Amino acid sequence: MVEARIKVNGKETPISPASPHTTALDFLRERGLTGTKEGCAEGECGACSVLVARPGVNRPTDWVAVNACLVPAAALDGQEIVTSEGLATDGGPGKPPTLHPVQEEMAVRGGSQCGYCTPGFVCSMAAEYYRPDRCAHAESASASGSASASADSTDSEHGPNGFDLHALSGNLCRCTGYRPIRDAAFAVGAPTTEDPLAQRREQSPPAPVATEYTRDGSVFLRKSTLAETLQVLRERPDAVVVAGSTDWGVEVNIRSRRADCVVAVDRLSELRELRVESDSVEIGAALTLTEIERRLDGDVPLLAELFPQFASRLIRNSATLGGNLGTGSPIGDSPPALLALEASVVLADADGEREVPLAEYFTGYRQSVRRPGELIRAVRIPLPLSPTVAFHKIAKRRFDDISSVAVAFALDIEDGTVRRARIGLGGVAATPVRALATEAALEGEPWVTETVAAAAAVLRAEGTPMNDHRASADYRSAMLGQSLLKLYAQTTEAVSS
Repeated sequence: MVEARIKVNGKETPISPASPHTTALDFLRERGLTGTKEGCAEGECGACSVLVARPGVNRPTDWVAVNACLVPAAALDGQEIVTSEGLATDGGPGKPPTLHPVQEEMAVRGGSQCGYCTPGFVCSMAAEYYRPDRCAHAESASASGSASASADSTDSEHGPNGFDLHALSGNLCRCTGYRPIRDAAFAVGAPTTEDPLAQRREQSPPAPVATEYTRDGSVFLRKSTLAETLQVLRERPDAVVVAGSTDWGVEVNIRSRRADCVVAVDRLSELRELRVESDSVEIGAALTLTEIERRLDGDVPLLAELFPQFASRLIRNSATLGGNLGTGSPIGDSPPALLALEASVVLADADGEREVPLAEYFTGYRQSVRRPGELIRAVRIPLPLSPTVAFHKIAKRRFDDISSVAVAFALDIEDGTVRRARIGLGGVAATPVRALATEAALEGEPWVTETVAAAAAVLRAEGTPMNDHRASADYRSAMLGQSLLKLYAQTTEAVSS
């Protein structure tokens, strides 16, 4: 087995002597790259963000920002990353490095306060800077030479240079320095043809490599094929399966969990396909949420509503549907939407595959029908899709937060009558659930105020809401009913306009 290595800022760096559980954050800091910071150790603050070269959606390679505090260094074997220190370019003999355009704008516009979070902001901004379809309006920002060009934009969260501020939703500044950061983001222009990181996008991404990294009695494995992986899981049913590590990384950091064997599935080609057939959409379990969002490009409207509310861009750049469903969490954001879509999961083991409706997948708190040695290969969504959809997430923060209640609607309303209703709920029971009683109260009834009010009363009683630190049971019940009233108001407003 070839020695595990990561290309860091253009230099091949051995992973050894790090343990299989060492995060990329600690790996980098131990090598003197201290621009990568630890703020929260659970993927919320973004102080640790770095750029990773990943297979592109519109080009061969995309520069993607991820939380280095969550991903194991061993998971980056054979891959290529750039830290905040690697963004600047060599200024030549006797000259200081030339700042990256993002660094330059952050400096001249006062985007750094205490500076602790600044490198993480810079890396997230750099990923958005290099997004291939960002620069449709870059010339207007460059010509103005001023962040005041942002005033020409009708959307306060998207700059005239195409910069999407949601790229920074996972970066939390501790010094309230958001306005100058926004100014810097809206002032950057387009990458030049001489920019080495822009040029890198036109080359193939690093190929997945088989990894067997053993140290301190633990092993991190990445096999080349799904068949090999499933054989490992048959032999090691106790192994922890990871893709983006957005859940497992928190367990390692906050709860000090360790596993004798960790098996990575994030680069398996069999789990990274997205197929649109005449009767279904099949989404590979190891595609990241960002990849799914950009490849579908709104073709599944309910998922298009879900994705911007799912954690932050940093998390979506690593998190997968397979991982979100695999944890069995009752507060995962994707299950309510997938339940409303009547999705099923394709489960695979060494003996073959089976398809299970998602409504029958969850069996208890963080429990499912998935057997030892089995993993989720894909999520399958039947077609055609219901035309009236909505995803309502109730949480303490607008973005990058755990939901207190999540409600997904998929309705067929024809000639003013609800012909079909599917409603998925999260955060109101030990498992994600379908609101079957509410669906029955709506189907066959006219889509009018009286019907919706009666059904909202039914919806308030669905599930088994409880009191916890996120919300009270009464609040959860109230939000369930209010969500249906909100959907009705939205649909009638759309019709009247």
